[in-house]
Amino acid sequence: MTIKHKITLYSSLFFSGFYALIALFIVLSFAFVRAEEFKERLNEKALTTIRLLLNVKEVDNDLLKIIDKNSIHKLYDEKTLVFDENFNLIYSSLDDTKINWTTSDLELLKTEGSFFKKEGENEIYGIKHLNNEKQFYAIVSANDNYGKSKLRYLTTIVIITFLVFLLATWLFTYTLIKRQLKPLDEFHTNISQINDLHIERQLTTKANSKNEIDLLSIEFNQMMNRITEVYNLQKDFTAHVSHELRTPLLKLSAQVENQLLQQKGVENIFLKSMMQDIAQLNELINSLLLLTKNNQKNTIEQETVRIDEVLYTAFEKITNEFKDISIDFSIEESIIEIPELLEVKASTNLLEIAFSNLIKNAYLYSDNKKVQITIYQKNEQLLLSIINTGKSIAENAEEILFKPFKRGKNALDSKGLGIGLTIVKRILTNFGFSIGYNYSNNSHQFLIKF
Repeated sequence: MTIKHKITLYSSLFFSGFYALIALFIVLSFAFVRAEEFKERLNEKALTTIRLLLNVKEVDNDLLKIIDKNSIHKLYDEKTLVFDENFNLIYSSLDDTKINWTTSDLELLKTEGSFFKKEGENEIYGIKHLNNEKQFYAIVSANDNYGKSKLRYLTTIVIITFLVFLLATWLFTYTLIKRQLKPLDEFHTNISQINDLHIERQLTTKANSKNEIDLLSIEFNQMMNRITEVYNLQKDFTAHVSHELRTPLLKLSAQVENQLLQQKGVENIFLKSMMQDIAQLNELINSLLLLTKNNQKNTIEQETVRIDEVLYTAFEKITNEFKDISIDFSIEESIIEIPELLEVKASTNLLEIAFSNLIKNAYLYSDNKKVQITIYQKNEQLLLSIINTGKSIAENAEEILFKPFKRGKNALDSKGLGIGLTIVKRILTNFGFSIGYNYSNNSHQFLIKF
């Protein structure tokens, strides 16, 4: 998860949680007030019933029931019971509703004076009342349908507003964070474009800016300047040393050749081995020089070249060097009909070196000396596939193949410098091409995307 998404998530959770707590407090407060208000209404109902029953002589049970039935403050699903001091029932309202009461409830009223409890959807309130030095007990049961409907409505409104607030908070936070971190995205994009071919690239900064990203960019540019200086010193050192080594090696090679000519007809294994070692050193020096020059992208002249023509030139040189090589070359028919598809912007010489190295590599590590080369098109992109059969290189082949002086386990018994594929990678990357490797079913495949 990115920092952008983390900040958005945590901010949304914080504000949504805070709003949820406020909403919960409002709903619980309203529920408490509703219960207290209904309790007060039940208390008034109980006291009114007892007073009418005991203090107004004209009111008997039947009349009191009529009054209850037509009261403007009639409670929903209401039932009222009145008991004397001996717990005898002296009044029961005309209602089919039943109150599940026990003697223990009346005993509780006698000691506590009142109680309030819930039973299903109904709420029951009991009260003790003293009249003419006699104790009377009233129990009223009713359902606060109106108050509960208001509570349900409030809860619905709170839930809907919470969901809207959650969505609005997330969108607002994400938009705000995305806008504020946009310079960081640009910083990341610019850094990702810096490599050994673009090491001198500088990040764009604003003068006198106090923005943390700009300050970081300034420090990064200064760090890259120091790295570039060291990198250029190393590159120049490699180039100078390679040039200086070529002269003594040429002299040594010439002397060995003279010795071999003088001993014509005589088998001298030592001198021949020395010549092979000198040739390998020359190849290493030339490769180092090529890598050094290939780091200087601005000095490479590009031209329009045809992939197939460069391959044919590479084939000619490879077949002269390795007589037993077998190359199976094919071009997709749709590409043959439009030759312009084979044209790319690159350097003919460098591209030839890259292709030669790949074909040579496929030949050297093939178990049957056969190399299959195919040019085809996929998703409107030109591809070049080079395949050979042989044993696996290593589990982490992708990580070591294109690094200098790194060799796979299948190359332990063969001669090589471990720098050929590095040169291939550098050349192709220089022209904006990419190369990948895949191994499956005993087949090695290098795939170049132009």
